[in-house]
Amino acid sequence: MPDEILRDKMLSNSAFSHIIRVPIEKVNIADWLAYLPEAEYLRCCPPDHISCGYTTTEGGTPMSINVEMIGKTLMIQHYVAETFTPPLCRMVSTSDAFTPNGRTRVQVIWTLSVKRIDAQSCEYTNSVIAHPTTDFMDFIGRNGISFEDAAAGRQRDGGDHNRRETPLFAESIARAALRSQKLAS
Repeated sequence: MPDEILRDKMLSNSAFSHIIRVPIEKVNIADWLAYLPEAEYLRCCPPDHISCGYTTTEGGTPMSINVEMIGKTLMIQHYVAETFTPPLCRMVSTSDAFTPNGRTRVQVIWTLSVKRIDAQSCEYTNSVIAHPTTDFMDFIGRNGISFEDAAAGRQRDGGDHNRRETPLFAESIARAALRSQKLAS
């Protein structure tokens, strides 16, 4: 039986924002994500970020591969773009989670967006939502963990991670926008 996403259940939901001093017309989140150097990714949430890469699905859809620690769980995420535009990227992954109790899978939806504040600045928002899979529900059942406890741990750890990485992602996106502006001049 294939691993089913349980969209009626939520493991975690966090969104944080950070203002960047760059005109929204200069921001291109899709390009930033596609050309993000691994060293820059590592600087965006030390020591949790481990590696990243960019590829496509067989059909040519953009895909970001991220490896990071969320609390005590090693996450390998295969984010496939549902929306991949300069002001908005919605990336969806059925992610491998390597926990102290073993391996399972969860769905993670990562939304990166900017909105105009004024002519010279915009607000970056980094949103992360996680849903369990049927494999995850079986996994926590085998390990005697209630869904409520699993969700509370994911909310705590995922929220802390997102809180720390959001301003660093935002400033990295701003630097990329300013570099592009200089190259275009």
